[in-house]
Amino acid sequence: MDTFAIPRSVEWRETHITILNQQKLPLATEYIDLHTLEDVYDAIASLKVRGAPAIGITAAYGLALAASHYKAETVHEFHSRLKQDRDYLASARPTAVNLVWALDRLTAAAKDAASVNEAKTALIHEAIRIQIEDEDVCRRIGEHALSLFRPGDRVMTICNAGSIATARYGTALAPFYLAKEKGIELSVYALETRPVLQGARLTAWELMQAGVDVTLITDNMAAQTIKAKGIRAIIVGADRIAQNGDTANKIGTFGLALLAKSFGIPFYVAAPLSTIDLATKTGADIPIEERHPDEVTHLAGVRVAPEGVNVYNPAFDVTPNELITAIITEKGIVRGSYSAALPALFAKEEQHETI
Repeated sequence: MDTFAIPRSVEWRETHITILNQQKLPLATEYIDLHTLEDVYDAIASLKVRGAPAIGITAAYGLALAASHYKAETVHEFHSRLKQDRDYLASARPTAVNLVWALDRLTAAAKDAASVNEAKTALIHEAIRIQIEDEDVCRRIGEHALSLFRPGDRVMTICNAGSIATARYGTALAPFYLAKEKGIELSVYALETRPVLQGARLTAWELMQAGVDVTLITDNMAAQTIKAKGIRAIIVGADRIAQNGDTANKIGTFGLALLAKSFGIPFYVAAPLSTIDLATKTGADIPIEERHPDEVTHLAGVRVAPEGVNVYNPAFDVTPNELITAIITEKGIVRGSYSAALPALFAKEEQHETI
């Protein structure tokens, strides 16, 4: 049986994009087609597609799709329209850096095109390349992360940094898929991840599909679970990592890092280089998206809080670098002074590309 027989979250169909509607999981496996730039914007903003790498892939395809319909007569006119659409998609979710990274990579790929048709082709090819590269990147992250665990370990995670949040394998969940592939027993304790329940709806679902041993807990059970179940480590994904290692991830991550320090267990962040934003110096510079109060006051469309109550609903928090044991990337495991080590990863990447 194919351990990884899990639906892909994003697929390019030439005339449209097909995505797995993550809002419907786990009760229904529904695919929807995106035909317009507005469809793509809505899918990202409304969390039909989510996970920083998957958002970037979808946005890249969305920009390429929109550009394929431009009636521009000159390359200058084409790029003017492309910038407008790039800026529009970039505003869909402000915290995940992969969104802007993917859009900027596409615009750069078309920059030197000699004709409108050449520019359109360059955009499509670059979007496809981003997805292919992400699958390889995620597997390499998984291999590095797996080296940190021992057979039989119990590991905690929050939100969904898995296969459906990326091209394949995921980031924080990648080592569990690879462990399953290699016959190594690992157990996962997944926080439900209020208020949108990505852990309960998505992480639990996809790990069960792959036959990974997963136990679901509510967010406020984390400390007791670490103590009672002998959790050996916590591993999470990331939506943006600042130059100094401060990491923005799903709300609740900071609290887990504090618990890890209290219990003396390692706290790992797994993310590709594309999530590291060297232009953002510290976590204080990361914009934190605040979402609609209904996500907190309602469950499955049913109100569970009083009418008119004040609501604070940040989608992310920032974990200070000093609480992070290591950052796991496709280029290896980084520890210590992140301000020096993270830029060094990009220097190695640039050196490799010139060879």
